[in-house]
Amino acid sequence: MQIAPNLTALLAGASAVLAFAPYSLPLFALLSPALLWLLLRDQPPARALLRGWLFGLGFFGAGVSWVYVSIHTYGNASVVLAAALTLAFCAALALLFALQAWIGARWFSGGHAWLGFIALWWLFEWLRSWLLTGFPWLYLGYAWIDTPFSALAPIGGVWLLSMLSLLLAGGAVEALLRRQLVPLLPGTTLALCALLLPNHWSQPAAEPMHVAVVQPNVPQLMKWDPDHLSSILDQLIGLTEQQPEAELVVWPENAVPALYHRIADRLAPLLEWLETTNTTLITGLPTATRDLNNPERVLYHNSLMALGEQTGLYHKHRLVPFGEYVPLEAQLRGLIEFFNLPMSSFSLPQRNLSPLRLGRHEIASAICYEIAYPELVRKSALSAELILTVSNDTWFGRSIGPDQHLQMARMRALENGRWVIRGTNNGITALIDPKGQISARLPVDETGVLRGSVTPMTGQTPYQRVGAWPLLAINLLLLGLRLLRVGAARKHDGAAAAGLNN
Repeated sequence: MQIAPNLTALLAGASAVLAFAPYSLPLFALLSPALLWLLLRDQPPARALLRGWLFGLGFFGAGVSWVYVSIHTYGNASVVLAAALTLAFCAALALLFALQAWIGARWFSGGHAWLGFIALWWLFEWLRSWLLTGFPWLYLGYAWIDTPFSALAPIGGVWLLSMLSLLLAGGAVEALLRRQLVPLLPGTTLALCALLLPNHWSQPAAEPMHVAVVQPNVPQLMKWDPDHLSSILDQLIGLTEQQPEAELVVWPENAVPALYHRIADRLAPLLEWLETTNTTLITGLPTATRDLNNPERVLYHNSLMALGEQTGLYHKHRLVPFGEYVPLEAQLRGLIEFFNLPMSSFSLPQRNLSPLRLGRHEIASAICYEIAYPELVRKSALSAELILTVSNDTWFGRSIGPDQHLQMARMRALENGRWVIRGTNNGITALIDPKGQISARLPVDETGVLRGSVTPMTGQTPYQRVGAWPLLAINLLLLGLRLLRVGAARKHDGAAAAGLNN
């Protein structure tokens, strides 16, 4: 076993975490994939498989280490068990990098193989956006949000920025090894184009609107304790009634830890106040509906509900495995306490609901994990003028998870040319402008209300119009051409060998 290259693969993968928030060092979005390509170049499939897996283990082991916090602290798993489950999760995700590396070595070797490496990486990022409900985390493109290259996001989303990273990284390795400048041309051309692109794709659709986002900072261990329900509601109502000028008040994901019918009487005075002040309240809370296929069965949803001046309901479309539903529930439920987390029996909506609105302005909604899905948010924002996302990142403590989550919300604002209102239980609560910049935020782990203005926006970015399909087609075409070329070369070599034998 080649210890040094394998250790380098592990460390190269782990180094990628430095490209993302809170570190935000975009150089590592070049260095990490460049090292992987250097380690895979001209390697046999078996060796590439191992190095790809080790790279993925480092990549996810460092990048999503925050999973440990929710398993250990809030799932009450021991240190050893929580570490083992986190390692198993990261090792399973690393199989995607292993498969990516093996496919590259098996079918896309030879001249210009680096283009196959780029296309495969991009396609596997895209694959992670939907495979087994998806895990769209740690896309290379997020690293560029605070650079001039971010102008590419409204054109092709985070996907195009990932492509930029890969072209620059792979091209740099090839240019150094070949001592030629040609491999640098695709990446540098795309980078230069970013500097020439317009930076206004959307326009105000109305005057700025006053919003107030409540950050209650309720400890996770007391949130679902029925004994604390009354005090939680008192706090939320008290903070809300201090915002008479707000046109919209936002409470975070599952801010109300009870079904609506249980607290309707308690909220009645607040609803009267909302109507008097012409204020809309949007809150996260669990809701229940009858199963359309079996009316005797009740389905529970992680929802957003609008009350007051406007009314409406939104159910979450992308559920977090083990956090909001338990795969193989009959086998796993009750096995360990982690599989019995509060509200881990949510269901997907069975029908489409009308979008939430603020006055005559439509709001695209995303609950927690959903903001990480570029295509999901793009589609919901096509006709919307604002984007609202609520979350409860208390599950991840003071880890890097909440910072990464906020960075993705910023990218969604930039991709869609819309203001994003982000409400959380304990941070990071923020208002994000259409260029992905934070206009206001609250400190983490503090109770407070974020007051500010957001502007409904109209107009569509190129990415909103077409999504990831152009890049998907380009990368599939690139792989197809590489496959034909490699096949022709092997056929020629086979024919030449047969001629020599004759």
